[in-house]
Amino acid sequence: MSRVLEGLEPERVFYYFEEISKIPRCSYDEKKISDYLANLGRQFGLETIQDESLNVIIKKPGTKGYENSPTVILQGHMDMVCEKDEGVEHDFTKDPIKLKVEGDYIKAEGTTLGADNGIAVALALAILESKDIAHPPLEVLVTSSEETGMDGAKGLDPQNLSGRILINIDAEEEGAVLVSCAGGENNKVTIPVEWEALKEGGKPYLIRTKGLQGGHSGIDINKGRGNANKIITRILAFIKDECDIKLARIEGGSKTNAIPRNAEALIVLKDEDEEAFFQAIEALEEQIKKELGNGDPDFQLEVEKLDEKVERVLTENSFNKVVAALTLIPTGVNTMSKDIEGLVESSNNMAIVKMDEDKVIVESALRSSVESLKRTTAMKIKAVAEIIGGKYERYNEYPAWEFKEKSKIRDLFKKVYRETFGEELRVEAIHAGLECGLFDEKFGGTLDMISFGPNMYNVHSPQEKLSISSTQNTYKLLLNVLKEIK
Repeated sequence: MSRVLEGLEPERVFYYFEEISKIPRCSYDEKKISDYLANLGRQFGLETIQDESLNVIIKKPGTKGYENSPTVILQGHMDMVCEKDEGVEHDFTKDPIKLKVEGDYIKAEGTTLGADNGIAVALALAILESKDIAHPPLEVLVTSSEETGMDGAKGLDPQNLSGRILINIDAEEEGAVLVSCAGGENNKVTIPVEWEALKEGGKPYLIRTKGLQGGHSGIDINKGRGNANKIITRILAFIKDECDIKLARIEGGSKTNAIPRNAEALIVLKDEDEEAFFQAIEALEEQIKKELGNGDPDFQLEVEKLDEKVERVLTENSFNKVVAALTLIPTGVNTMSKDIEGLVESSNNMAIVKMDEDKVIVESALRSSVESLKRTTAMKIKAVAEIIGGKYERYNEYPAWEFKEKSKIRDLFKKVYRETFGEELRVEAIHAGLECGLFDEKFGGTLDMISFGPNMYNVHSPQEKLSISSTQNTYKLLLNVLKEIK
């Protein structure tokens, strides 16, 4: 059976990318991909470590002439964000990612592609397998559950690695390397709610957001994309002032590190308010479309009249508390860096809203390259929870990766990039969490690190795509850098 990526070069890189695309690897469902990588390392005849966190380390000696060269850690993560378009039938626990090639891009059919960070794994495997690539001693480190809290990096035993040069392959723009990243945490606000029987008549309507792009909650947070949870809250708040409505359900988003694309609210509306309701929906849809502009040009509101019987709704007080909390929790860019033009300094992504029996749970991803600003935003969210009589929790905290004045690997990348492509390499920081911050902390600041990668677009969304030509250039640069480390 022919492969979808057959004929693409470098052949072994795309071979392994297609192979790992067949294996389930959503965060926390990584046993199969971890076992695959560990077994492959042993098949290569290389020292292989698989730890309790499912991290895999594969060690390969330096090639001839490089036996005594400094050891280099090549690092990426095995898990992917699992998102799919509405209506797409795909079971991430067993179905392979359906790859397709369109021009210079590899995409997936209706789901996230997993190039973040599968392409790093594929690049590393191609080098591990090779017999003719010159390189220093290598330690390939593939971590688990990066997308949900960097659990693999947190559980890593630094004693299993001897290298002090680390090349992280988890960046998404060719021609640039990253030397700093934001720290962050996830937080959860739990809003206690009460229910009452629906005493008066009314008709149930389901209000949905449609057509939002979503995207990475760090990298894409400043691109003017709509947050579905915020939009559905705004609609409820506005309509509540115009009509006598009751709230039976609200939910939206599925991943803390993805800007929510979909949200919905089930309301009950009296017959006499129908005209005002639809006029308000039409006006709001037009307003929000105008505000989003090119950031989310396909945004729509969908209203569906349901046949189902609604037997209970939130009390008026609970409805007010939910709308107040979702309105007040900050979302989007908080501050921009004063030192690096165009860099987001701090942000919050109100990512998930879900209902339980007696509570509404709101989860957010908070990021900042300045610790005090992270704490300030966290205090605001905590204050919202306290005002409405709710509960605030923090989890999955990770540190920032701070810029270092001196870096031999950074200087080497700049030199090799200039020699390879005849252009200057850009050195940048990123408003996203990279495992480099944890590694820096875990190894006591002894690592010389850099992050790079090929062009990828719309990661963490079903519109994710990977540039083939950029992958070729990235692989070429990596091989040339390794060749220089003697």
